Order: sequence, then C-alpha cells, then structure tokens
Amino acid sequence: MSSRTTFLSKLIGLYLILIALSMFTHKQASVDTMTALVHNPPLLYVIGVIAVVAGLAMVLGHNVWSGGLFPLLVTLTGWLVLIKAMLLLFLPAEAVYGLLLAGTRFEQLFYLYSAVVLVLGICLAYGGFRAAEQ
Repeated sequence: MSSRTTFLSKLIGLYLILIALSMFTHKQASVDTMTALVHNPPLLYVIGVIAVVAGLAMVLGHNVWSGGLFPLLVTLTGWLVLIKAMLLLFLPAEAVYGLLLAGTRFEQLFYLYSAVVLVLGICLAYGGFRAAEQ
C-alpha cells in the first residue's frame, strides 16, 4: 500500500470512528442538526463548498482503482464525498432533505447508518495502521 493510501486510510478511518461515536452518544442532537442543516440553504451551500474541496482533494490525490481493498475504499470514499458535495451545491434544500434524510429514513435507521460509518472507519484505520507497521 502506498504511503498516500496509508495516510488517507488512517485519516479517514479515525475521522469516521470519531464521528460515529459522537453520533451514537448524541442521537437526538445529530438528527436535529441534520434536519436544521437541510432547512438552512445558506449553511447547506457553505458546507457543500467545503465538502467539494475535501472531495476534490481526495479524488485528485488518490484516484486508485487497483491494488487491493484499502486503496479502493479510500478512492470510493473520495468519490462519495465529492458526489454528495455536488448534490448539496446543486439541489434545492427540499430535494436534499428528501434525498438525504426523508428518503433514507435517517431518523428511523440512525443506528444502522452510524454502525456502517463506525465499521468503515475501523476497517480503514486498521488497514492504515497495519500497513504503517510493515
């Protein structure tokens, strides 16, 4: 695994672990924040702009579609961040709400989504730190 893949795997993995743990401990605050966010178009736009920068940085810095599971997970994460950011920028707030919260049943499936984020974070962090030891 390349040093860039190792670094991004550790960075994204630890970020996802911390976000998931925060979500688990503050469910209602997380749901309320997401709901308030999608009903605030100026804030949604600012977050979209920041996410585009993050997504573009990951895609331009690590667009690797071979070499094993971890390079692929890092690349897919970058593309997913970029796609989500573009949705935030170009869709109206009502569509974002329908697509990202109501359409995914975010509040009802909150713990499932949080668990997926946690597992992905653990996998990426494990792969990144394991590769750094070798």
